[in-house]
Amino acid sequence: MIELAGYQIAELHLLFAGLFLIFVILFMLFMGMRSAARSARMTEPLVHQLGNLGVRVQQLSDGQQQLAGGLTHVSEAQAASQANMLQLMEKRLADVSGKMNENLTGSAQSTAKSLGELQARLIAIDKAQDNITKLSGDVLSLQDILSNKQTRGAFGEIQLTDIVTKALPSDSYTMQATLSNGKRADCLIHLPNPPGPIAIDAKFPLEAYEALRRAENDWQVNEAAKMLRVSIKKHIKDISEKYILDGETADGALMFLPSEAIYAELHANFPELVREGFAAKVWIVSPTTCMATLNTMRAILKDARMREQAGAIRRELGLLFADVDRLGNRVENLDRHFHQAAKDISDIKVSADKAGRRAKRLDNFDFEELAPEQPNVVPIKAPE
Repeated sequence: MIELAGYQIAELHLLFAGLFLIFVILFMLFMGMRSAARSARMTEPLVHQLGNLGVRVQQLSDGQQQLAGGLTHVSEAQAASQANMLQLMEKRLADVSGKMNENLTGSAQSTAKSLGELQARLIAIDKAQDNITKLSGDVLSLQDILSNKQTRGAFGEIQLTDIVTKALPSDSYTMQATLSNGKRADCLIHLPNPPGPIAIDAKFPLEAYEALRRAENDWQVNEAAKMLRVSIKKHIKDISEKYILDGETADGALMFLPSEAIYAELHANFPELVREGFAAKVWIVSPTTCMATLNTMRAILKDARMREQAGAIRRELGLLFADVDRLGNRVENLDRHFHQAAKDISDIKVSADKAGRRAKRLDNFDFEELAPEQPNVVPIKAPE
């Protein structure tokens, strides 16, 4: 230990500081060497990987060169393929263009034909629309007709007239015929006795029927049904009192309803009204049943007229029998004439055959065969 007066402690401090510094430096060198060794150990895999990476880079370089050659070959093949494809496409386009032209031509013709047909159909549709418009007007006119009682009655009379004129001969009925009581029936059929002339009167209880159709609850249905019953009963009573006259008309009359719907409604839901009509000898008919009834009357008229003409028919039959008998006699005479004519023709044929044979002999100068048949011929003498 160095001793210096007054300075011994300070030197010790410096010594310790230097030793500490040397220790720190040595420690840091040791730690650096340790870190370097650790880094060396850690970099060994990295170096190995870098070596592998270099090998792979070399392989990639070789592969790139091979790829470049392959790409060059592919490029050349692709160029050739593109050229072939272009040629094929040009050919295909030419074919498609030709077919498209043909199809367009055919389509144009077909379109023109379709347009013509469409125009014709549009014309037909326009005509149908005009007919529908006209029909709508007719329906409105019919509604106006049916809304008025007088015009509605005239409508029923016109329909009845049309049916009667189609079913019966013109001399077997009278429209708007006036009876002895001053009442005028819409139609009077002149049937023979019995049953005698029968009257037909057209009735159209439309208000009650429409009220029944429009009814929405039980009360309205009952009120409309009551109205219909009252209307039909009144019509039955009027026809029975006006158009059934003893000694003048038949013991019954017809009430013509110009509506099948009302007729069906009566028979389906109001059978008591139909029975009441039967009791009063007033038969309710619709257009269909009226035509059937009139056809039956036509058969009756035909039978009656045939009975009236029975005497004339017998007389005509007698005359017909006489004509047939006379015709038979004349046929017999004609047959005899035919037989005589046949005999005469046969004789004429025999004479003609003989004349033909003689003419043939003369033509052949065959006089020897003719000599026996001519004994009075004087021979010619030679001159002296």
